[in-house]
Amino acid sequence: MNAPNTDHYASLRPRLRSLFRLQWEVAQDAYVLLYPEGMVKLNPSAGEILKRCDGTRELDDIIDELEDLFSASNLAADVYRFIDHARQRGWLD
Repeated sequence: MNAPNTDHYASLRPRLRSLFRLQWEVAQDAYVLLYPEGMVKLNPSAGEILKRCDGTRELDDIIDELEDLFSASNLAADVYRFIDHARQRGWLD
C-alpha cells in the first residue's frame, strides 16, 4: 500500500469529533473510544495517536511526538493511514 500524498496532510490539525470521548479504561488496560452506541477498544499506537488529536497540534508535530515516544522513525505513512481510517470511521473532524 502506498503512503498518501503527504502535501495534503502537512497543515492538518486533526480533532476528535465531539460525539466521541477518548479515555484510559483500567478494566480494558487500553485506551477506548466511547460514543453513545458503544465503545471501541484501541491498540496502544491508535490510542497514542488519538490522544494527540485535539485540534491544536499539526499532524507533523503529532508524528514527531510519536517518533520520540516510540524511539522510532519513518512513522508518517502509518500515521497518515490511521488518520485516514479514523476519518472514514467518523472519529475525526
